[in-house]
Amino acid sequence: MTRESISRALARRITLTAQGFLDPVHTPPTMRTLTRTVGRTGVLQIDSVNVLQRAHYMPLYSRMGPYDVRLLSRAAERRPRRLVEYWAHVAAYMPVELWPYMQHRMRRYRAMQWRIRDEQPELVASVLAQVKERGPSTPRDLDAGLPRTKEHWGWNWSTTQQALDYLFTVGDLAVAGRNAQFERIFDLPDRVLPPDVLGRREPTDAEAHVELVRRAAASLGIATEACLRDYYRMHHAQVRPAVQTLVEAGELIPARIQGWERPAYLFHAARLPRRVQARALLSPFDPVVWERTRTEQLFGFRYRIEIYVPEPRREYGYYVLPFLLGDELVARVDLKADRKAGVLLVKAAYAEPSAPAVTAAELAAALRELADWLGLGDVRVAPKGDLAPALSASLRTS
Repeated sequence: MTRESISRALARRITLTAQGFLDPVHTPPTMRTLTRTVGRTGVLQIDSVNVLQRAHYMPLYSRMGPYDVRLLSRAAERRPRRLVEYWAHVAAYMPVELWPYMQHRMRRYRAMQWRIRDEQPELVASVLAQVKERGPSTPRDLDAGLPRTKEHWGWNWSTTQQALDYLFTVGDLAVAGRNAQFERIFDLPDRVLPPDVLGRREPTDAEAHVELVRRAAASLGIATEACLRDYYRMHHAQVRPAVQTLVEAGELIPARIQGWERPAYLFHAARLPRRVQARALLSPFDPVVWERTRTEQLFGFRYRIEIYVPEPRREYGYYVLPFLLGDELVARVDLKADRKAGVLLVKAAYAEPSAPAVTAAELAAALRELADWLGLGDVRVAPKGDLAPALSASLRTS
């Protein structure tokens, strides 16, 4: 079966629906809401930047609305554990049932060269033994109780961290949580993962590739091979056979999106809604926008994160969030949470050429809601960007 050409507008609606923007709102959001939402996104990318709110909290907020962030901590750190951290996209939370499907990745990482393992195998073995004995540990925990002597294999915080990172990447350790300093807390997988997950048959490489592409397709709704490949950071040699398998099984339907040169694939269970009435600020690390080429092709929205760009060369700002209204990205705002002053700072605000007249008012309402969720008492707009005057006026009257 091959579908006729799909318009960009329908492709946007398919994607937003697959990502959970048409799901019914729960007030307040519950653990069931969170589980459903992560089931849609597949992963929550983790990033340490905290100028507004850490990256993994924001996609949940964009879809669920104001929620207690302790829900995510419970899901990732307490039993019954629903989420676990691994290199699923980059560093990300993923549903625990994905752990067996990451075993092929762990095996590949183990076969690579690792300086810390190859040059200091005794250190790596000792770090693993220490975690077995101590339980959940950070690099600083392990380093603090060890003598600083040359005979101790050069053990220090840096090498301890390297050893733990290696053991985590190859699956000998798992992440039990994060502390207040955002450091990973490591433990043995059988003390982190549910027994029923660890007891499952390990999939073959091919089975794992098919499952990851299947999940990427479900989260994207409609996608090119490149989009599917990026979602779980796979290689084209892994993705192409998996796509063919899913096409033959009828789970992926070949399609074309108007204006796109590359062929696309529609997930067989994707909804094709006539309307999507979304209103959300999207993190730079949100799955809707993290693949920049797809974002530009789908929404006509050119987007780059400028955190690492020197300030004089930034076009829009340090931490810029796209604003989703309906099924289009209509504006972008450079935001900062000034927690000491209790203010959400809008350092710049820009409208897209196609932004409707209601953009400033809708964005003002979204910013008020975001400030409330962050525990900030006010929203202040700097006079930078073409949308700033109208946004300031809307905030004054809201």
